[in-house]
Amino acid sequence: MALDPSEPPAKPAPSRRKRWLGMAAVCAALAAAAWAVATGTIEIPERFNPWAPLDVAAPPDWLTGFKLERARREPARCLAALAQTGMQYELLPDRVTGPGCGFRNAVRLRSAGVRLGTAPSLSCPMALSFFMWERHALQPAARQRFGQPVVAIEHLGSYACRNVNRGDDAMPGPSRSRHATADALDVAGLTLADGRRITVLQAWPRSSAASTDDPAALLLRDAHRGACRFFNGALGPDYNAAHRDHFHLETGGYDMCR
Repeated sequence: MALDPSEPPAKPAPSRRKRWLGMAAVCAALAAAAWAVATGTIEIPERFNPWAPLDVAAPPDWLTGFKLERARREPARCLAALAQTGMQYELLPDRVTGPGCGFRNAVRLRSAGVRLGTAPSLSCPMALSFFMWERHALQPAARQRFGQPVVAIEHLGSYACRNVNRGDDAMPGPSRSRHATADALDVAGLTLADGRRITVLQAWPRSSAASTDDPAALLLRDAHRGACRFFNGALGPDYNAAHRDHFHLETGGYDMCR
């Protein structure tokens, strides 16, 4: 086929070596920028700095999950973040109570901005996630649905040396529950400022009612959805019969939102 002299000649495709050198240059530039930010050579606002400590009071953004997970992984960083929350707690000595049971870097939560009944023993990651959920998910949802805050949270316990609860009809599982390491809390109900009590057992919208305009049901849905953001695991009544009356909230395990 004859070439059309009016068309410019096609540019040769870049060689594999040139492409590799270009990618290497980009990677090197990104690594240098990351190092400069991490070492403080280049300063950027903490809100946009993934290496900045978690600000527990700041509105959540696209980096909050990363910062929260980093704080949960590092005991000293976790305690530093927990100290910002204003919650009242006491540090617990590390202990082992049985095979696969016990806790490290844990606290007994005395006051959390809401009444809790009995003071739960929680790992630092769990206590930190609880604050983030209560502050940035539960309370905004309560104000949206009812125009008032939650003043008390009913729970069914935190630390317990036991295996995973798979339901009444299931065979006992060999794996330890996150409760066995103080990495879980079971939330059964909420009390609003006007005294109204909302329980998971009574107000959770069951599968037969896919849509609802009940504000109590909507609040529980919002609370569960928010828990999926701030905990590694959030299991509710839709998971199985063993959770029909509570939300199981946990840190440190597999990511689950059911």
